[in-house]
Amino acid sequence: MIYTMNKDLDLGILENALGYSFKDRSLLKLALTHSSYANELKLNKYGNYERLEFLGDAVLELTTSWFFYLEYPNKNEGELTRMRSSMVCEMALAYCARLIDLPKFILLGKGEEVTGGRQRDSIISDVYEAVIGAIYLDGGFEEANRFVRKHVLTDLENKQLFYDAKTILQEYVQKKGQTLRYELISETGPDHDKSFEVAAYIDDILRSKGKGKSKKSAEQQSAYAVLLEMKKTEK
Repeated sequence: MIYTMNKDLDLGILENALGYSFKDRSLLKLALTHSSYANELKLNKYGNYERLEFLGDAVLELTTSWFFYLEYPNKNEGELTRMRSSMVCEMALAYCARLIDLPKFILLGKGEEVTGGRQRDSIISDVYEAVIGAIYLDGGFEEANRFVRKHVLTDLENKQLFYDAKTILQEYVQKKGQTLRYELISETGPDHDKSFEVAAYIDDILRSKGKGKSKKSAEQQSAYAVLLEMKKTEK
């Protein structure tokens, strides 16, 4: 079923989740409109989120750079770049978007819908950036900055642990002289809506399992579970 937004209530629910009320709601709707939906409705070539995504990406980079520059005065450029990258990568933004239930509001064409576009991290993260761009145009930099600080730059320790889980775990086992491998346990669902379950092994000992809409996200989840367990034992 394609989610359509023909009621103000739908946009109001989303605005409540965003923590921002638009003066021009057409900007929000544009930020949610995928090219497949625009093509089906024969909208003009700019009647989708792509230009807003371009703008939102720039706003997001500036707001996160500013935040890390001010908050971490003793970190060098390389460290700041890595921290910023972990918070604004595709998987990270899709994760933030799902926290506010953004995917269900995306306007998709029938073909994109049936092939699983609503669950695709690339689309979800693009829409998230477009929403940031829309907030910037509607309310200015301060409102966009406030949104990013509230929804992206919170719970940094756990978010960075999650976003960098595979890298952090790999570095940890290498320092210990151990081996890490992931094994696909199951793959279920139709081609357009698959779910994967992956197990993480350290020195061939099962340490955790993770599920996701892709092998990569399932591996990320399993690595995160291992790191959380390690943090518990360290306390």
